[in-house]
Amino acid sequence: MRILLMPKYNDIYKVTIPSELLIDKSLERLLNNPFKTNIMKKILALSIFSIFLFTSCEGPSGPPGQPGINILGQVFERTINLNANNNYQRVVEIPPSIEVYESDAILVYRWEGSFDGADIWTPLPATYFNNGGTFLYTFNHTFFDIQFFLDGNFNLDLLGSEWTNDQIFRIAIVPSEFANANISMEQLESATMVEFVGF
Repeated sequence: MRILLMPKYNDIYKVTIPSELLIDKSLERLLNNPFKTNIMKKILALSIFSIFLFTSCEGPSGPPGQPGINILGQVFERTINLNANNNYQRVVEIPPSIEVYESDAILVYRWEGSFDGADIWTPLPATYFNNGGTFLYTFNHTFFDIQFFLDGNFNLDLLGSEWTNDQIFRIAIVPSEFANANISMEQLESATMVEFVGF
């Protein structure tokens, strides 16, 4: 049997470990070696001090930046029917008060209901399964209107009115620009709107 002295909270406890549990003499030497324990304590203290030193450094604040551009997308909602009377499709015009460019992205969501007072919106296209097969809500758009479709692989007249009538859709117009990847570094450097900041 070996007796190891282990400091804990400034007290010394005697721990008896049977010899057969000590796999290697090096483990015993490591546990009984106060020199290695002191080195580990010093490394830990240095690490904590370094973290404190580098996180507490603060320099002078830089110059204020130019005011940014606040561009928000526009959102509107429409309630429509997609049934046999309109051949399960409907065109919705984008309100003239919303300026839409051909490069803008248009996203559409279908209202699914509410949970804990919050609306649940599903992005289109959205596919649903029932006993008759599958059906989906989808859309296409120009920069002045959106066409909604209800499509399926079975007779859509079999769908209940909860799937065809009074469907609420949220349309989001996200401002976008066409990407131009044909710019060279020389063109970028000579542009008057670009300022390079060296570090």
